[in-house]
Amino acid sequence: MNARGEGRLLSLDAYRGFVMLAMASAGLGLAKVAANLDDKAIRTRVDPSWWGTLIERLATQVEHVEWVGCSFWDLIQPSFIFIVGVAMPFSLAARRAKGDSFGLVFRHTLVRSVVLIALGVFLASNGSKHTNWTFTNVLAQIGLGCPFVFLLVGRSFRTQLVVAVVVLVGYWALFATWPLPGPDTDLSTASVDPKRTQLLGFAAHWGKNVNVASDFDRWFLNLFPRPDGKPFVVNEGGYATLNFVPSAMTMLFGVMAGQWLRSDQPRGRQVLGLVVAGLVVFALGTVLDVRGICPAVKRIWTPSWTLYSAGWTCWLLALFVEVIEVRGWRRWAFPLVVVGTNSIVMYLMAQLLKPWVKATLQRHLGTFLWWLNDRFQLNVPDEPFVGDWGPLIEASAVLFVFWLVCWSLHRRRIFIKV
Repeated sequence: MNARGEGRLLSLDAYRGFVMLAMASAGLGLAKVAANLDDKAIRTRVDPSWWGTLIERLATQVEHVEWVGCSFWDLIQPSFIFIVGVAMPFSLAARRAKGDSFGLVFRHTLVRSVVLIALGVFLASNGSKHTNWTFTNVLAQIGLGCPFVFLLVGRSFRTQLVVAVVVLVGYWALFATWPLPGPDTDLSTASVDPKRTQLLGFAAHWGKNVNVASDFDRWFLNLFPRPDGKPFVVNEGGYATLNFVPSAMTMLFGVMAGQWLRSDQPRGRQVLGLVVAGLVVFALGTVLDVRGICPAVKRIWTPSWTLYSAGWTCWLLALFVEVIEVRGWRRWAFPLVVVGTNSIVMYLMAQLLKPWVKATLQRHLGTFLWWLNDRFQLNVPDEPFVGDWGPLIEASAVLFVFWLVCWSLHRRRIFIKV
């Protein structure tokens, strides 16, 4: 129960479920479909139809931008981290209502953080012959930042805001004052394409793999055993361990939103507050990016990206609260809630089971299609996921299997948590 006399916030479960379904969908294979349609248009010398153009545009939104900027796909991780923060005040209140002391809850948070970091390393090592000691996985990032943010749950908004400002300004100053690589630096060793990912002028302090966070990893990650004795040089995607510092502020913004939702303010006023707060941080992050003060780069979670993405997460949360809590439209959200209440299950399945599920579906659906052809002479392909739209059908089928697992757990009221 929260301060308003309510139990779980259904809108938060739905928002979490939406984020996890998006993550597990692999973009519904739209990038591959767009490539197939484009290749077909080139071969036939026919311009793609309106739906082909639409698919191409949607495909750009289900892939990460190369460095500066944002797509829908780039908002999945900040949404997940933000939601973790939103849930913290509700979780702490529920534990305290059961009589648990703050110290007991904090110890549980520490254990949970260690488990999340270990899971992150485990998932990063999947398919490798050795342990891959890296901490850029979203679970590891949450685990690293969670204990610090937890200590701020229940504090005043002013205190939380001061902490966020100090951390983000300090993190910006660390990058801004870090020495730039010399003119003779071979950027090819940093996996940099100067035309697309390297920045110029003052913004160069946030260039790919030539910034303070990358330099930190070249020291920190080489403290761990490295496979075959090869030292860590760069992260191919430009991601960095220190991302957990600004991303913890994303989590803290979520805590502030959660405390706001637990207040005695009417729901409509709470929605308005989230919209206004989102507008403020979105505008501030955009100005910092456009003015060249701090580029918005998700891969190294720059302060401007922290603010910019927080605007979107506030708006998305406001949308779910408005539709579900204020207007009372709840039934439509059931497929999302099924996933939102078992988000860790969906995440692990998406990370570990996709190849097996794909192969299984291919095997048995292929057998079924072969039987249909043999029995009824339907002249359909024996392979279930071929053709221009095959990647979309395949990704949708795999996602449906994952959803069925979550639905089965939900029916039995089995909720897996870390």
